[in-house]
Amino acid sequence: MAMVDLKREGEVFILTMQNGENRFNRLFIEAMNQALDTVEQSSGPAALVTVGGEEKFYSNGLDLAWLIGDGLKERKEFIPAVLRFLGRVMAFPVPTVAAITGHAFAAGAMLALAHDFRVMRADRGFFCLPEVDIKIPFAPGMTALIKSRLPPVTLRDLMLTGMRVGGSEAKERGIVDEAVSADQVLPRAIGRAAALANKDRKVYQTIKRGMYADALTLLESGVADLSQLD
Repeated sequence: MAMVDLKREGEVFILTMQNGENRFNRLFIEAMNQALDTVEQSSGPAALVTVGGEEKFYSNGLDLAWLIGDGLKERKEFIPAVLRFLGRVMAFPVPTVAAITGHAFAAGAMLALAHDFRVMRADRGFFCLPEVDIKIPFAPGMTALIKSRLPPVTLRDLMLTGMRVGGSEAKERGIVDEAVSADQVLPRAIGRAAALANKDRKVYQTIKRGMYADALTLLESGVADLSQLD
């Protein structure tokens, strides 16, 4: 089975991540970027929804087992590639909505935050930034991305405590825009995306690049301290 599946329903592209926990390794990021290429190369009104293929997971972030194993020699190139990927999603020229049907942890949570909007399941699954507990500091671009999306108190609590936040609390804390029942996550995300699909792509992207200029500069530079992964 392919790591990702991309289909189109009307004006909305639905990108399903279908690689278990959807952890980031080279092949996964390549597959995601190829799907984004397809969306960008399309014409006419469009929007993008991403969703996890398994109910339990949206994405659990970096594939740390791969990074200290088969991906060890690729680490210096791979981490900057992840940062640039997050920047690409953040500045994507069509509206983006993350449909969070399960756990969104670490870089997987950052992927959700890189979208314009987020819809999360209310009753199960956690949003978490566990870097403080797994002893991996945030790259500057990651901090800027998270900071651009979250209220200050939520930012402090998530980044400094590693707390796990369920969907209903995530809505209360301003992490997601909606917290709904499991069967409504994808339909509501598609609905949000469809309502914005007719936005002019060039104008939409220009506005986003202006809103998030500082974060995008850091993400696109790919700067990261890799010593903590040794």
